[in-house]
Amino acid sequence: MYDLAIIWDWIAFSVRWLHIITAMAWIGASFYFVALDLMLKPNPNLPDGAHGEEWEVHGGGFYHTVKYLVAPSEMPEHLTWHKWQSYSTWLSGAALLMIIYWVGGELFLIDPTKADLSLWQAVLISGGSLTIGWICYDYLCKSKLGETPTLLMLLLFGILVAMSWGYNQIFTGRAALLHLGAFTATIMTANVFFQIMPNQRIVVEDLKQGRVPDAKYGKIAKLRSTHNNYLTLPVVFLMLSNHYPLSFGTEHAWIIASLIFLTGVTIRHYFNTMHRTGKGPNWTWLVTVVIMILIAWLSTQPGMDTYEESEARDLTAYEQKFASADTFDDAFNAVVGNCSMCHGREPSWNGIHWPPKGVVLETRADVARHAEQIYLQAGRSHAMPPPNAIQMAPEARQQIVRWYRDAKGGDG
Repeated sequence: MYDLAIIWDWIAFSVRWLHIITAMAWIGASFYFVALDLMLKPNPNLPDGAHGEEWEVHGGGFYHTVKYLVAPSEMPEHLTWHKWQSYSTWLSGAALLMIIYWVGGELFLIDPTKADLSLWQAVLISGGSLTIGWICYDYLCKSKLGETPTLLMLLLFGILVAMSWGYNQIFTGRAALLHLGAFTATIMTANVFFQIMPNQRIVVEDLKQGRVPDAKYGKIAKLRSTHNNYLTLPVVFLMLSNHYPLSFGTEHAWIIASLIFLTGVTIRHYFNTMHRTGKGPNWTWLVTVVIMILIAWLSTQPGMDTYEESEARDLTAYEQKFASADTFDDAFNAVVGNCSMCHGREPSWNGIHWPPKGVVLETRADVARHAEQIYLQAGRSHAMPPPNAIQMAPEARQQIVRWYRDAKGGDG
């Protein structure tokens, strides 16, 4: 039977898979070139204009790499451009954001307890904030602040903290952290597309025309690449955060997200120093551990609404369809009887201290808000509840399927 929810979920899964593959390629290439740049050694026998060299061994072979500060005297016959990893990562990530947080905005993006937004308003803020963020950042880099990299980095951190707070005032906790990651990733990819690659093309064109390339283009690219280097690890954390409610399901989520950027600096500083000198500063790991302990403590502070608040909160029009379906009572009883021992505000299942994925299924409002997740996880698949926890009767799963299809008009 044609089932749009299942098809859409597989589309989201496929795009997420693509996003992860391209992200691994981008991050891997980025980290490799940063390490290579820091490990370069001087050699008086290098060609004119060469800055340093590095010998490496991998996969049974030896590699000899030479770096030119600006460019070689002649254009090489073969030149590999490292750009598509970045572009593909951003494009697949943007597609995933649209699939989950725009199309599914009534469930995952909008939080009516924070801001009374329509779906189109929330989507406009979502997309617009990414564009505005890049424009502001690019302006700062092109200003005189670009000549003081440390001050510029501190100002960038301040902007990220402000955006973290701002997103959490508007969107759900899950969407807020994801958007902060998308905000940062947009800056990173735009650095490649609007600055690093155009400057490289100018250098290549100068070589083709027999002109001596200007060193300023390499300096600009170096500044943007450095920013990307320190922002990479926090972006990975933020993209993973939607799977861990302790990171987003608390009133201090915006502080947690802000602190993660500091760990990105400490961890990358260790590896950058190690690549350059052969030994990393061990104090950075202590600082990182302290920050993570602080984050763990902040995550235990309350963030979800109470049983009474959940029942009193008005449902959106989308959620109301599921709460008013004729088959809702049977589905509600099936969910509460099989799921609420783990997905409760205070889970009763031994060893579970917080509801998995931050999903609470106790009240009628709770169940209506998570209708599609329940349908996919416990109706059309046997992913939930875990078979070693409870054996959910086939009849209960059928009740969930009937309820969902009834509310959706029979087509799923």
